[in-house]
Amino acid sequence: MSREEAARALLESVHKKAAAPPPDWVDEPIPSVAERRMMRSDQTKKRKFVQQMRRRGVDLKSWWYREMIDTPSPFTETMTLFWHNHFTSGLRKVKSPQLLYRQNMMLRRHAAGNYRAFLHDILRDPAMLLYLDNAKSRKGQPNENLARELFELFTLGEGQYTEQDVKEAARALTGLSLRREDGAFMERPFAHDRGEKTILGETGYFDGDDVVEIVLRREQSAKFITEKLWRRFIVTEPTPDDIRRLATRFRANDFELSPLLAEILSHEAFSSSENIGTRIKSPVELMVGTVRLFDLDTSDDRVLVRLGFALGQDIFEPPNVKGWPGGEAWITADTLLRRQQMLRLAFRGIDGIKRIKPLVGNTRALAAKVLLPLEPSPETLKIEDDEDYLLALLLEPSYQLS
Repeated sequence: MSREEAARALLESVHKKAAAPPPDWVDEPIPSVAERRMMRSDQTKKRKFVQQMRRRGVDLKSWWYREMIDTPSPFTETMTLFWHNHFTSGLRKVKSPQLLYRQNMMLRRHAAGNYRAFLHDILRDPAMLLYLDNAKSRKGQPNENLARELFELFTLGEGQYTEQDVKEAARALTGLSLRREDGAFMERPFAHDRGEKTILGETGYFDGDDVVEIVLRREQSAKFITEKLWRRFIVTEPTPDDIRRLATRFRANDFELSPLLAEILSHEAFSSSENIGTRIKSPVELMVGTVRLFDLDTSDDRVLVRLGFALGQDIFEPPNVKGWPGGEAWITADTLLRRQQMLRLAFRGIDGIKRIKPLVGNTRALAAKVLLPLEPSPETLKIEDDEDYLLALLLEPSYQLS
């Protein structure tokens, strides 16, 4: 395929729904305020509830790993994970696996869709409203968290707004909340500040949807998301002309993500030798990639949940509102040792994952090309025993790269 054909094939593979069956509790209503109050007053019920939430959190993470392993569209999961790290929410704060499941469904629905529609839906996402404390934000007592992250992390970046812009946008976002009975989004009209606001130089009687449109009218919003997507797929620095050209087309396409992604993936920088083997795989990429590459039998996906936690990427639990920093932050003396231990365990087999099958036939000649983005070391090439050779390939530093 040409670069353009390959990019088009990837984008045409994107699915808006997950294929793996979800845990059987995802449609259960979340506990009401009265139920939570009762559980807090009864230590036995509180303990059982906390244990149930922990089990369901593991169930939720196991479900996503299963989806990543079995999906016919790995690019869908790549983008869903990207947005999970862009629009962060976590179980510890949200305290509802059901709402995080619903958010994951929303992230994949918009994975390569329209960024304007994505932002409007984010302001209506119950998990996000809880995570950023907007559910109780009301006139006279606005919470600034959602407004600040909408500017800084979702659309514009640091230094592109003032503290007064945050305060005014927080007023516009008051009243966006959720029904405690079932966790569905709802607007509380009596909690909304209907007064006049001035945001990023525009004045009016704004609400949350108005804030999104005001932000998207700034050229910086298109540049911000364009550069972030570029850095996800291309390690080499973009030129100002690259970002300006791509962002201009992004705006001209009414913030459709698919054409932007197609241009990035088909850009000559993406497939250049300078971009190959220079990006450190995240723990999820490393684990899921290994399982898929060797078609490993994972009878218990909870082992991947434990490994992800040990390697520093506990899905549905990003470290903070900025998500996982990625890049060189994935590798420390401790995590590198754990990564190598994980690969040794996968090679030999552990509870929940059957061992990697030995090389057969002419597989040895192809193994290095399939497994590594760079040439293996001369010492590895000298290994004559097929089993030792395969393990050595897995332990090559470049197996950690993409």
